[in-house]
Amino acid sequence: MSTRVSLFVTCIVDQVFPQVGIAITQVLERLGYQVDFPEAQTCCGQPAFNSGYPDEARTIARHFLDVFRDAEYIIVPSGSCASMISHHFADIFEHDPKLLAEARALSPRVWEFSRFLLEVAGVDDVGARFDGVVTYHDSCHALRELRIKAGPRKLLAKVQGLTLAEMDVAEECCGFGGTFSVKFPEVSGAMARTKIDSIQKTGASTIVSIDSSCLMQLQGVIDRAGLPIRTLHLAEVLASR
Repeated sequence: MSTRVSLFVTCIVDQVFPQVGIAITQVLERLGYQVDFPEAQTCCGQPAFNSGYPDEARTIARHFLDVFRDAEYIIVPSGSCASMISHHFADIFEHDPKLLAEARALSPRVWEFSRFLLEVAGVDDVGARFDGVVTYHDSCHALRELRIKAGPRKLLAKVQGLTLAEMDVAEECCGFGGTFSVKFPEVSGAMARTKIDSIQKTGASTIVSIDSSCLMQLQGVIDRAGLPIRTLHLAEVLASR
């Protein structure tokens, strides 16, 4: 009998990059998992939380707990959203003992996609093939809050035909930062251009990350500059045959 996992698709993937959710489902199903998509899901509450609206964030987080209460594994295609749920729900519910206990009970069941593959499924080779040179961008929340660094690179190393070329500023922020890019567009744009300069030096034609929001930021700068570089979520590379 296959293990059932629940996909929390995130706002960015749901509204802008649905192909990432499809790719994750394809990879998981190939590994024998049954993927459940709770249609009542909405947001993790991070935009409201980061913008200084704790009450609104608490309402959204409470709904998340209701929707995923019975899930055995919650797969998240974003280090940012996974960190919000597993780390900051405790901040949101610190004055509500009942919901705080629920959030703490839920946290160990929340898995960023690449970490789930390596630590739960126990695989680093999913049978993918992707011809070309890629470079990997470490997103801030995944790297600094979830300590995800080697894992995605280990998965990429097993992809046939793929060459990984590291950039010299792989760990630097892309400049998105959610509402940061709206509030401080000049700084955000400058940070993104620094990343693009580094990416060009690698000779890579594809940028890979585990956060679609970062890739959206970088693709915008790339498109405006007319550069022949594309961005792909790790799941899209792993789903390739």
